[in-house]
Amino acid sequence: MDKARLRVLVVGYGYWGPNLVRNLVHCPLTQVTAVCDADVRRLAKARGLFPFVETHTQLDAALQAGVDAVVIATPVSTHYPIALRCLDAGKHLLIEKPLTRTSAEGADLVARAQRAGKVLMVDHTFLFSPAVRRIKQMVESGDLGDIFFVDSVRINLGLVQRDINVIWDLAPHDLSIIDYWLVQVPARIAASGKSHVNNQEDVALVTLDYDKRLFAGLHVNWLSPVKIRQTVLGGSRRSVVYNDNEPTEKIRVYDRQIECSADPEDKHRVLFDYRLGDMWSPYVGTGEPLQAVVQHFAECALHDRTPLSDGVAGLRIVQMLEATDRSLGLAGQAVPFLNTVEAPRLPLAA
Repeated sequence: MDKARLRVLVVGYGYWGPNLVRNLVHCPLTQVTAVCDADVRRLAKARGLFPFVETHTQLDAALQAGVDAVVIATPVSTHYPIALRCLDAGKHLLIEKPLTRTSAEGADLVARAQRAGKVLMVDHTFLFSPAVRRIKQMVESGDLGDIFFVDSVRINLGLVQRDINVIWDLAPHDLSIIDYWLVQVPARIAASGKSHVNNQEDVALVTLDYDKRLFAGLHVNWLSPVKIRQTVLGGSRRSVVYNDNEPTEKIRVYDRQIECSADPEDKHRVLFDYRLGDMWSPYVGTGEPLQAVVQHFAECALHDRTPLSDGVAGLRIVQMLEATDRSLGLAGQAVPFLNTVEAPRLPLAA
């Protein structure tokens, strides 16, 4: 391998593939060698924008194009079989979220990648957002105090998927962000939803119960006429509102809380006090998260490092998604969240 640049094949040039190719082309650590898609019209568009890139309709031929790594941006039902062929061919892998359609598939990919000594990374793009990382710093420093709740809304009009419901499409963003911030898994997960335009739920609510006093709620929706991308993280000292649609002030910190104390005249009575402090917006920096994703992937592949959003992290999100499926089948009843499929810890190849 040329240690200076990672030679990459992108499989899938539909919705997300063009964004990946663009960022890979502009990344100093990667060289887009080939693009593979069954649709010749999509390949024609790729050649028009990037005439120096080979195009293929067959994966086997594309894997022979002298590539070191493969980026998979195809429907989730195809992730596992495509990834197997790529690992068998000795390639590093970056896979669009979610990792796989089942946790059994995900665990198998993790084990195979570990055995082969290849990087397996999931494109949980928001983990590379400057705003999400800034909030992570605030959580770790204790600036927010004990975290009480996470309340997230991710709604817009489309894109309706054919093979997965709105939870599998949109919730991986929020689940991966919450997983990154809290560094703990829920004890129980519940989900309810309705389908209106096809047989898949297009409006849904997901709740994650972490026991004690920590709780998270997610609202995902394909049918909303407006686009909202907002998450509220509530702590015992301060709260944060993260609005990804906001062009400049993506984070706002609120020093506003409800404080309670015992009534000195009646020990059975609790007194409440509303503290209305300042609100401020910290500087979070700029940069396209997807550019950070592809650069991080290249660095890990070139220097044998473990990605932030590695296969184990991706598998954990798939397990959460499977729990929502079980809850939907029980009319919204909460189900225990268990790591039912553990990824074997196999030694790396020499």
